[in-house]
Amino acid sequence: MKLYCLSGEPSKPCFILKFKTTTIMLDSGLDMGSLLNFLPVPLVHSSRLSSLKKWKPNDYRGSGKIENELRACGTNVFVDSAPEFTLPQLDILDLSEVDVILLSNSYSTLALPYVTEYSGFKGMIYATEPTLQGGRQLMEELVHYVERMPKGSTANVWKNADILRCLPAPIKDAVNPLAWKQCYSLHDVNSSLAKVQMVGFNEKLTVFGAVTVTASSSGYCIGSCNWSIQSDYEKICYVAASSTLTTHPQPMEHSPLRNSDVMIMSQLTRTPTVNPDAMIGEFCMTTALTLRNGGNVLVPCYPSGVTYDLFECLSVHMDSCGLSQVPMFFISPVADSSLAYSNIFAEWLSQGKKSKVYLPEAPFPHAELVNTGRLKHYPGIHGPFSDEFRSPCVMFTGHPSLRFGDVVHFIELWGKSSGNTIIFTETDFPYLYALAPFQPLLMKAVHCPIDTSLNFGQANKLIRDLKPRHLVISERYSHPPALHPHRNDLVIETDQKTIMYKPGSVLNLPIKRTYERVEIEPELAASLVPTEVKPGVAVAMVAGTLVTKDNKHVLKAPSDPKSKVDGLESGRRYYVWGELDMQEFVSKLAQHGITDVKVEDSAAGHIVHLPSDDTLIQIEEGSTHIICEGNEGLRVRLKDILLQCLSKL
Repeated sequence: MKLYCLSGEPSKPCFILKFKTTTIMLDSGLDMGSLLNFLPVPLVHSSRLSSLKKWKPNDYRGSGKIENELRACGTNVFVDSAPEFTLPQLDILDLSEVDVILLSNSYSTLALPYVTEYSGFKGMIYATEPTLQGGRQLMEELVHYVERMPKGSTANVWKNADILRCLPAPIKDAVNPLAWKQCYSLHDVNSSLAKVQMVGFNEKLTVFGAVTVTASSSGYCIGSCNWSIQSDYEKICYVAASSTLTTHPQPMEHSPLRNSDVMIMSQLTRTPTVNPDAMIGEFCMTTALTLRNGGNVLVPCYPSGVTYDLFECLSVHMDSCGLSQVPMFFISPVADSSLAYSNIFAEWLSQGKKSKVYLPEAPFPHAELVNTGRLKHYPGIHGPFSDEFRSPCVMFTGHPSLRFGDVVHFIELWGKSSGNTIIFTETDFPYLYALAPFQPLLMKAVHCPIDTSLNFGQANKLIRDLKPRHLVISERYSHPPALHPHRNDLVIETDQKTIMYKPGSVLNLPIKRTYERVEIEPELAASLVPTEVKPGVAVAMVAGTLVTKDNKHVLKAPSDPKSKVDGLESGRRYYVWGELDMQEFVSKLAQHGITDVKVEDSAAGHIVHLPSDDTLIQIEEGSTHIICEGNEGLRVRLKDILLQCLSKL
């Protein structure tokens, strides 16, 4: 059994598991950290960005026109080109061999079109309905932002290794930029997601009869799940983004994950030193303070997930501060569908949210905020938004990388005033580097990272509860984070046998397949005559033909009863079993006239010496040897006496 680790970032996982005769891909995360190496692309022409100084290494003597590809802003250098993404290492093995892809949450779907549309993949894809729709919204928003950019040339000269090492950090630390890819198309998104089969929590799905896969709630976001992969005698659990906090999704289920042979754990929190509840409180207070002073608040965000909680908490806080008249704007190409879907996924929500549906009320308060006009949503800043816009206000928009989307326009618009504030809640991008190409910036920047996935304390407690025989984690989780090198509590500590993985590593999982389940055809089972070998245990010898189809094994009656089946002659009447009783054997020998018998104990069993017949019998566990100097008649006679002392089947 092997596990291939295709992703370089534990929070954007992508694994391939070879289990029995199946090949299973676990998640398809897309690492978007590479976006930060590119210049932002504004909706309207930005004289500031276009006037940034072209840059090239002082000692560069190459023929490529690198000065047209790089621009400097302060001490940082950025690529002036269409942004590119870091894909999982999809070339590690042939993806046409992958039988099924299991998706755990909408944020782990973003590399799916690269897998399904460009690799020869022909298998099945399983995901919950909210994961499918949430993934669609994330992909559609991403494609919309990228496709509305001016079509510029792609920069490739800077990726040369000789040039890359001359660039300043952090761009010089880019990992294999030659493998980066531009964004897929909307056609790729629709074609890829059309292959997804929707599943429910605790629904058992069989993969070619070899294994059964089951999704159970992970508590992280709407429809997010962990996966159990089971054969008849082995069990593997995949624990992706999970949360034990009480938020809007259905709570995490523990029981389906207990007592596994191997547990693969990924997507722990990227902000282990902060409390999500405290960050939401700080977010609300910072927003209220800015609004009281007449400033605007900009929140770079994704169109779902924690954004729903921010709408709810912020509206309540603004009411308590007397700011209910201040509008909140939500601008995204998928804003309308995101808000609509969140209110129809009642069965995937926490009990408190679910119960509101039967009152009837909308499970999320943002439905009421939309109805009363406090939360206004638009697909973009053109059109009706221009008529409704007023300030001060709170603006939720994308993209959190600050490299494209409407957020770039608002940073350019509000960045020159210290009365405005930009608040970072998403954890995928280092906020200081995200802001680097906009410097100097007067608007205040506040970091309130909100990540509800498991922290190290919660993960260690969960491992103790689930008790896996073996644990597979990223090697990053085995030592403290780089920003907190002395925090030895920010690691995974467990008594379970732990296997570490690194990007691109191939692990041999310590599961040995020992047994397979075989069904006996009813007609053959009816012909068996069991013999009780001890109280409660009966045994019968069976001869038949083993038929394997779709990884299911069935033992059928032989078509010719007189033929040999599996080396057993059907005419043979009995088989012997049991342990030889030496006193009974000596007594039987005496009954047959052999009285000169000496018995000695040996390290392996017993030695029976018959001096009168010049014969030696060596009796060991599993074997018996009769040494009688060629007297075949005596040998057969002794064999028959010995068999009389054993049980027959």
